Amino acid sequence: MHVDTRALDEAVAERAFTGVATIDVAGERTLERCEGYRHRALEAPMTADTRIAIASGSKAFTALAIMRLVEEAALRLEQPVREVLGDDLPLIDDAVTIEHLLGHTSGIGDYLDEEALGDISDFVMTEPVHALTRAEAFLPMLEGHEQRSAPGERFAYCNGGSMVLALVLERVTGEGYQDAVQRLVLEPAGLERTGFLPLNALPGDAAVGYLDEEGDLANTLHLPVLGNGDGGAFTTAGDLHRFWLALLDGRIVSRESVDTMTQPRHEVPGEDLRAGLGLFLHATGPALVLEGYDAGASFRTTHIPASQTTVSVLGNSSEGAWPVIGVLAEAIDAELEGAGWALDDPGA
Repeated sequence: MHVDTRALDEAVAERAFTGVATIDVAGERTLERCEGYRHRALEAPMTADTRIAIASGSKAFTALAIMRLVEEAALRLEQPVREVLGDDLPLIDDAVTIEHLLGHTSGIGDYLDEEALGDISDFVMTEPVHALTRAEAFLPMLEGHEQRSAPGERFAYCNGGSMVLALVLERVTGEGYQDAVQRLVLEPAGLERTGFLPLNALPGDAAVGYLDEEGDLANTLHLPVLGNGDGGAFTTAGDLHRFWLALLDGRIVSRESVDTMTQPRHEVPGEDLRAGLGLFLHATGPALVLEGYDAGASFRTTHIPASQTTVSVLGNSSEGAWPVIGVLAEAIDAELEGAGWALDDPGA
């Protein structure tokens, strides 16, 4: 894969990118950029194995944990979520299924409506952030949001849907969300550097998330203290490559489930992406995508299965990674176009 190094240098400088950008092809790393600091006040440099938050990128872990339960017959894709919720969240339509939630077609009201949110640095949590350690703790925030459309009617990206799935995960397994994901997804994939780190007690090898390109203002009070169903895991560039290889090798869920999750279902409004079931796909070619954006995090990883190529950008500021993501996205597009892949070609 050819990357315009001058364009990459300009993108790094454009918004003072701090983070890690890599390209891994099978067992070889062909590009690695580590920029800025993981801790600015201490001037601790960013390294290739720094653990960095990926915001909504970790929704995929929620989806895969749910698919594991489907494979174990603890859940069914067509199962109404009401069977697990009981009397909780009564505004969720009784026809909403696990599959609707995985595919962002549930039509439920969103507790974090990205179309209605203001600045990324706003304080959006309505419950004390230090108490948001389990999915059950999110119930007060998930209450009171009217159903917006009929289940299955249309695609609408929904943070609340992923939190409802996290609630299902806790109730079906009897474990906390983070423990269930660790057992069902991270351990089978061999992701030893991936997990849910407390924002108020980050270890020295983790990157602090900064609201801006300059200054020391961190995201500690803007997000739940522990990542949960709709995002917030920490990982490394190396673990992301391992994740994609493990997924496509059938080590997390079966190949049949992978095929189900990577079948294109919808165009994603406002994004140059297609949606599968809990995973996202390149707009025109057979590549898989995870993306995240939040206070103190800007992230995308793209995997091309045919060449076992993973392109990842993990930024520890709200906006800093996007120019870098854009340059590498152009290299990915050129790679796919050069291979002659088109919109309706089969995916992974």
